[in-house]
Parts: sequence; C-alpha cells; structure tokens
Amino acid sequence: MTAAGPGPEPLALRWRLHAPVASFRNPLFAGVQVGLPVVPPSTVRGLLAAVAGGWAQLGSLMVGIAFTAAGRGIDLETFHPLLANGRRPPPGKTGGPKPLDREFLVGADLTVWILAGDLDRWAAAVRRPVWPLRLGRSQDLVHPSRPQLVRLSRGRDAVQGGALVPSGAAAASGRLYRLPVAVSVDRRLARWGDFVWDGESGGRTVLASGGAYADPDGNLVCPIGMDAA
Repeated sequence: MTAAGPGPEPLALRWRLHAPVASFRNPLFAGVQVGLPVVPPSTVRGLLAAVAGGWAQLGSLMVGIAFTAAGRGIDLETFHPLLANGRRPPPGKTGGPKPLDREFLVGADLTVWILAGDLDRWAAAVRRPVWPLRLGRSQDLVHPSRPQLVRLSRGRDAVQGGALVPSGAAAASGRLYRLPVAVSVDRRLARWGDFVWDGESGGRTVLASGGAYADPDGNLVCPIGMDAA
C-alpha cells in the first residue's frame, strides 16, 4: 500500500519506540559533549536506514516525529581525540585522552509516522530490521512496538505534545532549534532545518491545518522530508 499524496486524509504507518537511555550530541559545538533535548531528524533518518538495510533503501521519504524524555543527567566519560593522521595520542601527551561531561536523556519515547513511500514494505521492514536499532550511541538500544496503519486528518484540533514542528508548518509554540535533517555518508555535507519543539511541557492544543495533520489519537503530525544531504 502506498501512502496518499497531499489529500485531506492520507494514510501513515505509526511506529513507537522506547529507549531507557539516549543521547544526541549537538553538532554546533566542537570539542565538548553538549546534548540536545530532542532527537534530530538526522538520527531518525539513520534509524530508518538501519531498518531498511542502508541509505540507498530509504528513497524519498516523509515522516512525522514526536519525542519526549522523562529526565536527563550528566556522566563523566573519557574523550579520545584523533590527530590529523587518524592516530590517537597516548595518555599524558598534548591532545591525548581527557575527561568530559556528557549529557544524556532517560526514559526516551519516540513516535515516527511514515507518510510517504510503500507502507506495506515499511510495515514489514520495521518488524524485522536489518541492523540493530539505536537512538544516539551504539549502546543506546531501543525497544520498538508493533507498527500501526492510521489515517491522518486536517482541520481539527491536535495536541502538540512532543511533536517536532518545522518552523512555520503549524501554529505551534515552544523553543526554536536548529537541527541536522540529513548528513552525507562521507559526513562532508549536512542539511539543516529550523524546528519548534516543546516536549518538556506537553499538552498544548493547536489546529492541524496547512502542512500539519492530526492522527486518530489527536496527536499533531508535521511531515519532514528525509531526502539525502
């Protein structure tokens, strides 16, 4: 089954995931481990690439994203810088390993609505991912739920909650974040976007109009393009 286009009531595959611990480094800061409070779209894109078996299998994809976390913390880790030649300096030498604070999130809940593409293929893929599913670091495994096929609608009230809203896509309020949407395989190029997110305060109601939708449970869904950088 293929999702409908820009009609009033497209179908979407809704997929919910939970991670006990997750962390997303803010790429706007170099040399420090500043964490983001919300998952960037590029991480979701990587998650879907792991599901499908590679970047080439993503195709042209539109998704909605909602994210919340129950809390946050800071731990201390050893940071190992790399020299220009790719080697690691030994301990005690200039540029060698050093301790850094790392911000992390606990009780992370992610909902992804896949709005475009072959939904039957994606429904089968998320049930049997090709690669392990993570949110952030390699050790931050996620627990996925069974996907659901839902019909979205426009023109009714929806709860903003933890929805990631592209700037100007809906009358959402919250803090504005500059987030990576896609990063090239060689990491030389990145595509960025401005998003409004207010997942830490929750139940504000907005009108699902323009480019936004409401799902059957009344959650706000705002499509985000997952095309390559």
